Amino acid sequence: MKKSPIKFKARRSPLAYGVLAFAMFSSCTAPSTNQAQVPRDALMPESLSDPIEPFNRGVWGFNRGLMHGFLHPLSAGYRALVPAPARASVRNFSRNITYPGRLLNHALQGRWSGAGDESLRFLCNTTAGVGGLFDVASRWNIGRSEADFAQTFNQWGWKPENFVVLPFLGPSSDAETFGLIADKAAEPTTYITAVRGVSGFCTFNRLSESADDAARLLSAEADSYEFAKATISGIANANFTNHRHYEAADQATLETLGVAAIRCESSSFPFKGRVMSVRIDSTGKSLKFNCWMQRDNAPLVFVMPGLGSHRLSLTALAVAEHLYANGFSVVTISSVFHPEFMSHASTAALPAYAPIDSKDLIVALSVINNDLENRHPGRIGKRAIIGLSMGGFQALQMAAREKSQSRDLLVADRYVAINSPVDLKIGAGFLDAFYKAPLQWPQQERDDRINQTTAKALMLHAPSSRAKTSPVTFGSNESKYLIGLNFRSILRDAIFSSQSRHNLGQIQAPLSSWNRNSAYDEISHWSYSDYFKKLVVPYYANRGISASEILYEADLRNQSSQLRSNSKVRVIANRNDFLLGPDDAAWLKSTFRGKKLTIFPNGGHLGNLSSPPMRAAILESLKGLR
Repeated sequence: MKKSPIKFKARRSPLAYGVLAFAMFSSCTAPSTNQAQVPRDALMPESLSDPIEPFNRGVWGFNRGLMHGFLHPLSAGYRALVPAPARASVRNFSRNITYPGRLLNHALQGRWSGAGDESLRFLCNTTAGVGGLFDVASRWNIGRSEADFAQTFNQWGWKPENFVVLPFLGPSSDAETFGLIADKAAEPTTYITAVRGVSGFCTFNRLSESADDAARLLSAEADSYEFAKATISGIANANFTNHRHYEAADQATLETLGVAAIRCESSSFPFKGRVMSVRIDSTGKSLKFNCWMQRDNAPLVFVMPGLGSHRLSLTALAVAEHLYANGFSVVTISSVFHPEFMSHASTAALPAYAPIDSKDLIVALSVINNDLENRHPGRIGKRAIIGLSMGGFQALQMAAREKSQSRDLLVADRYVAINSPVDLKIGAGFLDAFYKAPLQWPQQERDDRINQTTAKALMLHAPSSRAKTSPVTFGSNESKYLIGLNFRSILRDAIFSSQSRHNLGQIQAPLSSWNRNSAYDEISHWSYSDYFKKLVVPYYANRGISASEILYEADLRNQSSQLRSNSKVRVIANRNDFLLGPDDAAWLKSTFRGKKLTIFPNGGHLGNLSSPPMRAAILESLKGLR
């Protein structure tokens, strides 16, 4: 079934541009590559060129410091002092005074209907809306349409080619940079000395609304710079692409995309807790974690996110917020596959061998537990470990090994695994296959359809009213590709991080933190199978661990008796989770009986994490800890 074309224009939000988002899954984004250098069999979406990457990364670092050290804390104070209706009035006023620029650009594009709507809106809001402080035009259902010079340049044929990071203003493209200059020239406040400060204040007011999300993203992304480049590139593609629905949907992967809708109920929740750190003796380094403590005695729950996810990933935060609101103290920690954990707490150069990975995790959790006990005597009750996806797999590994571990390590009162894979080899095989889904498309259409798919993913989070009123749909190969692409970016970050610290000589490109283009281009060809064969197997062979041992430990079936006998284990699964093999559901039922297992008929992989039934099941899994 074909759908009518949808055009999408995203408005820039300086510094916080990434908030708009490519937040498709937990905390991961599609990798961006230089199309001129990467063969198309890499199946990557088209990306803007980045010829001045070292300079751009330097500016990015400055902007990131500005966000964390100044804008974010100032925004929090501003929002606490200025009520939401007042901030909304400032936004309304800001949009109203930039009407001349929109009128001009609608005219330059020949969009007379938009020019008429905006003129009527300006008249109504300036008069009945008291100088634009109140948006009466929207209440009267008068159409609203955006137009700026970047959009005009695009329509005239100037398509973005290069990625640029501007001091203070954030990520952009060459075309949008010149569009921004022209937009500023079209603002009336530019020419009135007495009110120039008004424009700056309006910009700060707008940024303050998204500062929490921007600060979280900048912390959570393994490479937030690449995240921004992927987002800007996707927006560039979205401006010129017709989005059509080509094929039937795949229910499991389509439901998995529901993870994109996961949000904290309060955008400030991530920052209501404390960022703390503990020293890991085995590495001699400090590992950060986030903690939300109840004032009185309460059970303490450790939340471990999915593969490659950060402690501030939205999936981990959504669970943490839900638990905290229901009386639990909560700790979040980064995945063993995230560069933060890899570089500070892993005793192995490469995450892959379950006994070592789970041991590193339980050591870190034990140190955190001891630290919190010393800081908050009498406030910590029973302990629980909740793992999502790969974190769930590791929670089950801990449960299976608790009787054989050192006595000084944490023994939890409950182990909860949510959407855990059973056999990592099967799961990795699905992820590699999903990434290759575009090979099902005709070769002559493949590049365009890859770009269309990533552009549609961006539309899910577009501020454009037109994008929101036109449904975005994904065919089977599209949803599979987005999932595969997401997990490829996780693999890219893990390989780059590990080889930057322990280079095994498999990556030929320079591993420079300031200029990553060539390394990322090379790594983009690596599958999870390649990671296992080229890095994992030779590395662990030198440590006396064979490939067959690694694969044996990657299958939970080989821990069946230990898991079956552990009464403290709870498992929550979705029957149509694509990470489960054909016999995995039967194994779950035979191993975890009665109240130990909850299976939902659908939800894909974590796609129903925020649904009321899943949230209720999470609380039920912790029943008896109070």
